[in-house]
Amino acid sequence: MEYRRRLADDFRHEVLAELARFPGAVATTSTQTTREALHEGVALIVSPRLPDDPLGTRRASAHALVRLGRRDDRFVYAPVLVKNAEVVESSSTRSLRVSSLQALSPVAAEVRTGVGLRSTLSVTRSGIALAHATRVLQSLGHGDELARVALVDRKANAWWLELGTSQHPRFNLATYDALFAERRALVDAFEEWRASGGDFPTTPYWHRECAECVYRDRCRDELEERDDVSLTHYTNFEQQRLLHEFGVHTRADLARLDVNLARLARRASSDSASREAVLGLAIERLDDLIYRARVHLAGSVLRCVESDAMGCPVADVEVDVDMESYADHTYLWGASVRATRALEGIAEGYRSFVVWEGLDDESEARVFADFWTWFTQLRATCEQRGLSFAAYCFWAQAEDGAMNRAVDPALPEGPTREDLDAFRSTRPAQWIDMHEVVKSQIQTGGPLGLKVLARAAGFEWRDDNPSGEASMRWYESARDAGDDATAWRQRILDYNEDDCRATQALRDWLNGAARDLAHRDDVGVD
Repeated sequence: MEYRRRLADDFRHEVLAELARFPGAVATTSTQTTREALHEGVALIVSPRLPDDPLGTRRASAHALVRLGRRDDRFVYAPVLVKNAEVVESSSTRSLRVSSLQALSPVAAEVRTGVGLRSTLSVTRSGIALAHATRVLQSLGHGDELARVALVDRKANAWWLELGTSQHPRFNLATYDALFAERRALVDAFEEWRASGGDFPTTPYWHRECAECVYRDRCRDELEERDDVSLTHYTNFEQQRLLHEFGVHTRADLARLDVNLARLARRASSDSASREAVLGLAIERLDDLIYRARVHLAGSVLRCVESDAMGCPVADVEVDVDMESYADHTYLWGASVRATRALEGIAEGYRSFVVWEGLDDESEARVFADFWTWFTQLRATCEQRGLSFAAYCFWAQAEDGAMNRAVDPALPEGPTREDLDAFRSTRPAQWIDMHEVVKSQIQTGGPLGLKVLARAAGFEWRDDNPSGEASMRWYESARDAGDDATAWRQRILDYNEDDCRATQALRDWLNGAARDLAHRDDVGVD
């Protein structure tokens, strides 16, 4: 978290420094100078300090304010937030308006098709913050009637949104107003309780923001004691409200719902009036929630398929691959080699290819070229000897992206993009994504990540806190070449080796003991 905050701060400062250099830009230092800039119609106000709204009920902030025009005798502005995060995702049916920082205006924005806002908590929070700032600007007489706002992503793209419409239901003005009224009512109820006593005005429920709350342990204990249905992963408040309304109060209650009846809700011809079918009309993928609750009830992950359909492709020579990155560059490629039968001349064990200092495009490409040379030689040896070969990773999008980025035509020993595509399209497959393999076979109670699955397979990392994000912080210490650098480097290498060994353990488990897991359709059925 410390590392991510620092990156976010650094990125925001870079963007705001660039904006401050634009003609007509003014950086304000107080609410008074911000008021003056709004009154004068400054084209771009950087680092504004927005005054509270006249009623004193709202206080908001924004990283910049962009002048949109004039209404009567006042200038109107759009709030801008800068986030070191991905804001959009591919979506064939959606489109958004985007501009560069150099033309930071909705008028200059162009329509980009095939993209839509991500549904992450970060984007939702940013949208609500922009709606909040819009309401404050409107109360000050400088708000845009269309509620136009901009969200700048980590690539310095400014995505323009209109919050006065229903296009963004998670945080448009109507949604924001309802959330704000809810919070005001809660504060009023709490003040009344503090003054006169009685029943406490709220009861806890679990949601994604709880992980960052200082009261999380207290609430979690209470919720666990009653097995509250909100503890089911990926439920939202509205879904939880509906479940309670229909008598589904605990995870055990949810686990015992009939999955087949829940699925009937998806069929237009269904006229079922069962509780499951009615809930299924209001709760998308209700069957997934039921299965996650069943994992809790069973106390272990579950099978999604029949035992004889479980498993993962095997080969004479198997290589588990994992990489580590820092600040958009990959500095380490690790691989663990295993021969599934005695094979002379095949060196088993872990290999690493790493750069500790001077990480940039060139060194990233060089490290990958070294890895690719070794990797290609091993493949060629297997082919020459008539041995089957397979390489495995977890979440191939990450490794594939790092491979593509590391291609450098100036390195003759490195691969071309055609080389990579040929390898990844080899049939039978030699590049196998374990996430793709396992997602159709194993039901978890929430995340489908390597840490969850490998531990279910009985694997444990040597590090007390194994984490890809944490390893980025370790790399900062490892590259400094200080007295402790050797220890930090070894920690990273051990962690990377364990990630390689974890996919191997996951494969062995799928081909063996996982076949004895209970089936998700059999748990919770009376």
